[in-house]
Amino acid sequence: PIPVLTVPTAPYEDQRPTGGGGLRRPTALFESQRNYLPNFVQSLLSSVDLRDRQGCTMVVGSDGRYFSKTAIEIVVQMAAAN
Repeated sequence: PIPVLTVPTAPYEDQRPTGGGGLRRPTALFESQRNYLPNFVQSLLSSVDLRDRQGCTMVVGSDGRYFSKTAIEIVVQMAAAN
């Protein structure tokens, strides 16, 4: 089993997606700001009703650039924890 951690955090003011492009920010921002990516991922997961998340399939895509593997691992772990 994957250990579940509860991490206290606060939102970042600039985490508002623009159009269909998701959260488009420099990679350095995702790496330097504590919990920047997990905050955004959790906000997306929380926006879907729990009953709709049960047994659903989530697809995570990537273009393979730098930080993609790390980001995908975080998204998948958080989705599993949810």
